[in-house]
Amino acid sequence: MKQKQDLGDLRQSYELDELTDAAKKENPITLFGQWFTEATAHPDIVEANAMSIVTQGVDGYPKARVVLLKHYDAEGFVFYTNYQSQKGQAIAKNECVGLSFFWPALQRQVIIKGKAEKLADTVSDAYFNSRPLGSRLGALASPQSQPIADRSVLEQRLQSLEEMHATTEPKRPIHWGGYLVVPVEIEFWQGRPNRLHDRLVFTYTTVQQWTVQRLAP
Repeated sequence: MKQKQDLGDLRQSYELDELTDAAKKENPITLFGQWFTEATAHPDIVEANAMSIVTQGVDGYPKARVVLLKHYDAEGFVFYTNYQSQKGQAIAKNECVGLSFFWPALQRQVIIKGKAEKLADTVSDAYFNSRPLGSRLGALASPQSQPIADRSVLEQRLQSLEEMHATTEPKRPIHWGGYLVVPVEIEFWQGRPNRLHDRLVFTYTTVQQWTVQRLAP
């Protein structure tokens, strides 16, 4: 008989930092920038820009997966994908998405609610052209989220594209590009002892201002 796995004792104490009320005076994008800079500089964090994105699929189920943040500013958070992928189809149906960053080495999370909108073609073109050749060809080779017989399908497509573009640069396919997630809520979570974590939530109001409140953990 298979032994039951007990995960009840898997825990650690969060004691590295605190999130005081002084942070309420910050613009949330500025505060995110401070945290992101610390995460990128931390030796134990490999991809600080890895973030989970949650969409509501066309089947009605929410789905989370990890993508890479490629830019952020006062307007919001940018990532790139295949518009015909599951996430692309989900966003076409429902623009409301969730983003989350988790940096265990800092015992921090940032949780974002926002609305996703496609970037201008010129912006997507510029980013696509900045990618390594292999990544550009991979975007052309993969019918993202579609069933394939086996991996050889992708490898054969990639080989054909490599031959086709031996002397020419590939162009961005129209079904691939970027999204800007315009935030309506940004929560900063700092682990604290005894599970009494610090949570500050910034909400963008209808008068185009950020309000902030502290939430119980």
